[in-house]
Amino acid sequence: MTGKFLLQPLLDLANTRMDDAARRLGELIASEKSSQQKLEMLERYRAEYSERFIEATRDGIGPDALRNFSAFIGRIDDAIAAQLRVVQQSKQYISQGQKAWMTQRGKVRAFDTLSQRHHNEQAKADSRQEQRTTDEHAARQHRDKDTDPT
Repeated sequence: MTGKFLLQPLLDLANTRMDDAARRLGELIASEKSSQQKLEMLERYRAEYSERFIEATRDGIGPDALRNFSAFIGRIDDAIAAQLRVVQQSKQYISQGQKAWMTQRGKVRAFDTLSQRHHNEQAKADSRQEQRTTDEHAARQHRDKDTDPT
């Protein structure tokens, strides 16, 4: 005789939204990790290229090669700066994604609390009804026993 939890559709929706927020957060974390790896690769490449530049200057380098090395290192530095901005933006997105997930988790917990209360109240009501039925049955048996002429 359990009554239906009327807010179940909202609980289901909150669970779906929490799952979506968790999935999105996972995607954001993966994207940030990829961005971070790309930044590290660019930094390694810059270090290697700088080492080549130092070796070339030790061996003697012409003005055109010097300009080319300097220009290329400048482009690598620009790429590093741009990638650093991407990583920072990714971290901001992760923070927003965490907040969104936590908000949805809070909603699920609230609805789940209401659901648990509903089920507890229903269980108590069912128990009381079952006790009444048992008491009525026992009273009838007792009455029937008292009215039995044998």
